[in-house]
Amino acid sequence: MTVTHANPALGCVFSPRDSGQLADFKAFIAAHEGNPVLTAADGTSMVLPPEVYEVLSQAVDVMVGGSAVSVAALSATLTTTQAAEVLGVSRPTLVKMLDDGKIPFEQLNVHRTLRLADVLAFREHRRRERRAILDELTRDGVEDGLYDDAYSDYEQALADARHRPL
Repeated sequence: MTVTHANPALGCVFSPRDSGQLADFKAFIAAHEGNPVLTAADGTSMVLPPEVYEVLSQAVDVMVGGSAVSVAALSATLTTTQAAEVLGVSRPTLVKMLDDGKIPFEQLNVHRTLRLADVLAFREHRRRERRAILDELTRDGVEDGLYDDAYSDYEQALADARHRPL
């Protein structure tokens, strides 16, 4: 398979000019559940591991939006700079979180290292907290008569927004 929209120097693959095929692929992914199978030109096939399928799905979502895709390897341990990038915060903010005991870390000499699993668990915990707060604020606003629609309408709109690509 030859990819014509790749730039090895940048380490990325660009979205094709005609994204119709990608949109069809995205719709296909959304319409099918179960274990995806990869079939080679010679007819041999194998089941894709769920992690590989997730990377493929995310890459298609990004490319349908017209952006380039790059896959980067992350070590099982991260520096504070890498962990801050994963969390989308500044390094000083991350260091404060570490000092406050919010994320476990190891300190060897002057350098702190974090386990990727701990960083991802913290990110998921923080995402769930934000979701719960937003749900509560919306529910309270509806109960206080600040909105014209029922809470279930807002709940559905929030759910739809969470699944919309950025």
